[in-house]
Parts: sequence; structure tokens; C-alpha cells
Amino acid sequence: MAPDFDRAREDLGNIVLLEHVNVTIPDQRLATIFYVSGLGLTRDPYLMTGIDNMWVNVGRSQFHLPSRGTQVLRGRVGIVVPDLAALTHRLQNVAPLLAETRFAWEKRDGCVEATCPWGNRYRCHGPAPEFGDTELAIAYVELDVPGGSAPGIARFYREIVGAHAEVEGDPEGATAVVSTGTAQRLRFRETTRPLREYDGHHIQIYIAEFSGPHRRLRERGLVTEESSEHQYRFRDIVDLSSAKCLFTLEHEVRSLTHPLYARPLVNRNPAQNNREYVRGHDAFRGTY
Repeated sequence: MAPDFDRAREDLGNIVLLEHVNVTIPDQRLATIFYVSGLGLTRDPYLMTGIDNMWVNVGRSQFHLPSRGTQVLRGRVGIVVPDLAALTHRLQNVAPLLAETRFAWEKRDGCVEATCPWGNRYRCHGPAPEFGDTELAIAYVELDVPGGSAPGIARFYREIVGAHAEVEGDPEGATAVVSTGTAQRLRFRETTRPLREYDGHHIQIYIAEFSGPHRRLRERGLVTEESSEHQYRFRDIVDLSSAKCLFTLEHEVRSLTHPLYARPLVNRNPAQNNREYVRGHDAFRGTY
């Protein structure tokens, strides 16, 4: 008898990858200290290598850090790194170089929480089954949203974007959880705290069915940029019954035919150094 597989468990929904998070920064030197020397990530060696922007690789995803002003995500980014002990050592080493900034870090609940020089928050996890088999990745982006908005946000992603989305309970409020790949998630967590004014930061996603979401967004007047044949943007997540804006977060939406889709990203082994060099171990050798 053939095995009785649950094929639906393998469905990912329409979003196949959350590729980058974009926040502007005022100083590449401080960004290099935090993201490369501290977190142990890798500056992309091929694209955006000048002083006007820097792309930082983390597995199959990136942080985009244009050099203009300061943007702070209204939430936090969850990162999987191979070794939390090595991470804490690196953060201790860079702390004196970031003393006059908003940089901070601490161990909490089995992870390491780090704040960049301008206030962006990162929750760093070691590899775990909840993140699939990855050892280096952006695992989730968690946004703080107004109370009562999670069900409407989940419905928006299901019916407009075609993503898998559900609502989870929480003592402090509900959370809309949106699948953005095998083990990646967008999390919209309700809070009673006042939210900062939106400053223009954005995320970028790749979707399989490109035209349907575009049509549904355009019918509601939500497309904010017709970037190219491979890309468009929208900002407002709305209640589909009342058209009320529930949350604003710019989405850069790309098709799977975009030239940058699945571009191999260079990820280094941050444990390598000139004094204790091991031949053949320059590249990150774990799983993405």
C-alpha cells in the first residue's frame, strides 16, 4: 500500500521568500562594526559596494542599508546564527567601538537580543527545529501593530496576497503569522503601546503568483509604485470590509522571473582570522 502523505503540509502559500529588510543608516563605518564585526554577517562583495548603500548577506536573505538618514523598524528581526557563544564574544569585542550609540545587547530566554547603533532590534537564535534546517537566516520579522488588527491583517494576506496566514493567541494580544517560505514568517503582534510614526522602512518579498495580488491591490488603489515588469510596491495593509488602514509597511514585491531571484549570496565564516587561519574554511559551510 502506498504511504498516505499529507500533501497540504508541503504547501508554502504564495510568498516564497522574504529576501531583504531595508532601513536607512547615516554611517557605514558603524554599520560595518555592528552587522559585520558584531553579528558576524557578510557584506555582499558584488553589489552596492560603494558608500551610498551596503547590502549585508544573512544566508539567502539580506539587510539593505542605504546611506541616508535613519530608519527604525517598528518591531524586531529574528535571525538564526550558527553559534550564540561566538556571537556574544563578538558583541563584547565591538561594544567599546559603539559606546556613544544606542548599541546594546543581552542574553534573554535562550537567545541574544542586540540593538544596532540607531535602535533597530535583533533577536538572535541558535539553530532549532522551529526554523527548519537553517543555521544562518532571517527567520522572521515581527512588527508591533495596534490592538484588534491581527485578524484583519491575516485576512489581507490570505485574500489579497494569497499567503498562508493565521492568528495565534498571546497573553498581551493576538499575532497574525504570515508564511514567507519554508521556515520564514512575518509576525504582526498586537500591542497596547503607542507606535512610532512610520518612517519609510520596507521589506522585499518574492511571490509565485505575481499578477493576482497586483490586480487585487490595484482594484483597491493600494499599488504605490509600478517599478518594472518584475516588481511593484504597496504600503498599506487594510481591513477588507471597511478599507481602514490597519498598518503601514512598504512591501517591495518581486516575481520569480526577477533577475535577482535566487542569486547565490556569499556568506563567510566569521570565526576565521589571520592568526588562527584554517585553510579551506573561509566560507560558511552550514545550511541556509
